Parts: sequence; structure tokens; C-alpha cells
Amino acid sequence: MTATINATLTIWNKHMRKFLMNGEELFGTMIQPVLWVALFGLGMKGVVGLGESSDSGNYIGFMLPGIVALSAMGGAIGGGMTWLDERVRGILKEYLVSPIPRASILLGNACSTVSKAAVQAIVIFLVGMLIGARPGGGMLDWLLAAALMIAYALGFTGLALSVASQTDDLMAYHAMIMLLNLPVLFLSNALYPLESLPGWMRIGAMANPTSYLVDGMRQLVLSEPGSSADFPLWLCVVIVLVFACAGLGLAARAISNKTTRR
Repeated sequence: MTATINATLTIWNKHMRKFLMNGEELFGTMIQPVLWVALFGLGMKGVVGLGESSDSGNYIGFMLPGIVALSAMGGAIGGGMTWLDERVRGILKEYLVSPIPRASILLGNACSTVSKAAVQAIVIFLVGMLIGARPGGGMLDWLLAAALMIAYALGFTGLALSVASQTDDLMAYHAMIMLLNLPVLFLSNALYPLESLPGWMRIGAMANPTSYLVDGMRQLVLSEPGSSADFPLWLCVVIVLVFACAGLGLAARAISNKTTRR
């Protein structure tokens, strides 16, 4: 157990140092959520109606969890690219010949990806509050919201690592991952109310774990007084946790198969 933790921290530290020393990646990671919140939120506030009392603050707060989900997906895609790059360049072979548990390879990649998503989430909420969002909730609510975001990020990280393990071509990886990226965001309640969607889209949104992350975070830290939820909070927690376990399970299987063949 200690060996797994130490190896995981070593891989995490390697990825985070590379991230912090890469000015372009760091800048892109910070500016993307700012642009989404500021430009998309302010631009869409007059298009998406949330009731007669709707204002910019209401819609900015409404969409913040969706932008957190988008950032988590983007971080997961980046984590998959890192894993693919390490396989193609032969760094995976260095992991395999070193005396570290195989589980630490998955955990190190997953933890670094979630760390980047957490940084983006903090930036998103800070920008959202600056332009009018009104967060609420107590300390426990914020901790549970953070746990939901981490679980969701782990689920998508697992999917991305699984897809990245199936190909050695970067363009093929992007082609496969884009099949999940935009539909997962827009076929949900992330950017517009669930009741405003056509029936077939509403069914798709109810099968999308993004909807449960978004609704759970709204209930915990961004709900307006008297506002109604799309799903019970307990169901949001269960669905996101199941998604995280499923994603990590797929990644563990894919990475195990890849390392065994190598």
C-alpha cells in the first residue's frame, strides 16, 4: 500500500511539475473557463429564460456547474493525451521496468488530471462570483459538491485513458473522444433547464451522468430560494459515484491489457 501511494505521488508530481512549468498549457487551462463563464454566460443570459426573476447572476450561477463539467471533460481529454504520448514515446516501458505497482500508473495519471480540474473549478467559481453568481450552502455542502466534481472527473479520466489505450494515433484519439465531448455537455441540463428540452433530448439528458453532477452541485451550493431540483440529491450522488467506478474500471482493464501485451 505504501509503495502504491509513493509511486502514485511520484507520477502525480511529475505531471504537475510539467504542467506548472509549461506556460502555454497553464495559461490555456486558466483562460478557457474564464472565457466560457464570462462570454458564454453573459451572452446567453438573455436567450435562456429561467423565469420572470431571471437576471445575469441567476443564469451565471445556473451554468457554473456545467462549465465545471466541461473543464473536467477537457482535463480528462488532456490526461488521455498525456497517457498516449507516454506510451508512444516509450515512457510506459520505463514505468513497467521500475519496481512500482501497476495500479500507481493509473492512479498517478488520474490524480494529476483531477488536480488540474480542481484548479479550473476554483477559477470558474471565482469568476462566476465576480460577475454576479450567488453561491450558498455550508461547509459540508461545498465539500460534497467538491467530492461530486472529483468523482465525475475521475469517471471521465477513466474513459479518456481507456480510449487512449486503444490507439497509437493522436488524431484517432481525438476523433474517438470528440464523439463523447460535445454531446455529453449539450445533451444535459448544463446550459439550459431540463424542462425546456424536447422529449427525446430529455431522455438522453436523464441517461447522462453530467446532468446529475450539474443538478447535485446546483442543489448544494448554487440553488436559489424556492428553486426546484431535477433529481433527488441522493440519486445525483449515487449516479456520479457509479460513473466514477465504471470509468476507472474501464481504464484499469485497458491499462492492464496494454501493459501485459507490452
